Amino acid sequence: MPKQISTVRGMVDVDSLGTTLMHEHVFIVDPDILRNYGGHWEEDKRIADAVEKLKAAKAAGIDTIVDPTVVGLGRYLPWVQRVNEQVDINIIPATGLYSFGEIRTFFEYRGPGELIDMPEPMTELFVRDIKEGIAGTGVKAAFLKHVIEATGLTHGQTRIATAVCEAHQETGVPITVHTNSEHEMGRVAIEFYEKHNVDLTKVVIGHAGDSNDLDYLRFIADKGCIIGHDRFGLDIFNTTDQRVASIATLCKEGYADRIALAHDVSCYIDYFPGDQQQAIGQVVPNWHLLHITNDVLPALREQGVTDDQIHQMMVETPKRYFS
Repeated sequence: MPKQISTVRGMVDVDSLGTTLMHEHVFIVDPDILRNYGGHWEEDKRIADAVEKLKAAKAAGIDTIVDPTVVGLGRYLPWVQRVNEQVDINIIPATGLYSFGEIRTFFEYRGPGELIDMPEPMTELFVRDIKEGIAGTGVKAAFLKHVIEATGLTHGQTRIATAVCEAHQETGVPITVHTNSEHEMGRVAIEFYEKHNVDLTKVVIGHAGDSNDLDYLRFIADKGCIIGHDRFGLDIFNTTDQRVASIATLCKEGYADRIALAHDVSCYIDYFPGDQQQAIGQVVPNWHLLHITNDVLPALREQGVTDDQIHQMMVETPKRYFS
């Protein structure tokens, strides 16, 4: 029987995922700001806007988005469920913890070697999300997410990464890690995973495509990991033409099966004030869910990337990652 994977709407066969964007967000909203200063959030309006954007992506040929919104980014599944009730697209949810350095105070004093010495509570929570479901919604997480930023593995991030590895070992679900490519944090992640017996073929090195250092990208792929070329449209980190050139070279060298594509865009993100679409459009006008379909794929074809290689990156590699 085909392996099944959890989505916001329930279990589906991995073989039915179709064309997949491997790193997108529905909503990123700071819950503390929302509860205390939440005038910017109009739920019905945001839901309708997300439905419209995801319907446009579906019409453009996207069947699935992989959503690595976890605790620390404002994960709230009931909103995503409302959206998914109205649009026929697979949304794959995650568990984990998003932190650029310090661990959340809730966990700081409890855990291995901490003031209250006990087994790592994050591992238990991540496994619960995967096996039982997220916060009473019945929606089970299908992959794990954490961060290794420019500071490297701080004490807090080491605890989070260890819990992610432990949950991976217990459940078998894959891992996506946010990395800082300028400092080649993918190398740090891979070294850590090797020490913790992680299956590297089940790892996406997120945001690796911010780098055009082909030796770095080859290193990631040669280890068996998937290169996250997942910030198309965020030209402030790397321009589309440079990203396309790097992918075209890697495809010519036989790495198409270790590349994933996405934008790292949100239907709504509260990082921007006022009319956020206008603000985003002024700074990064191509940062939207249609950029890969409308602009990137034609550019890749012009650079000699074949339809079979595009199918590999957008259909077969996501399918293998979740199998």
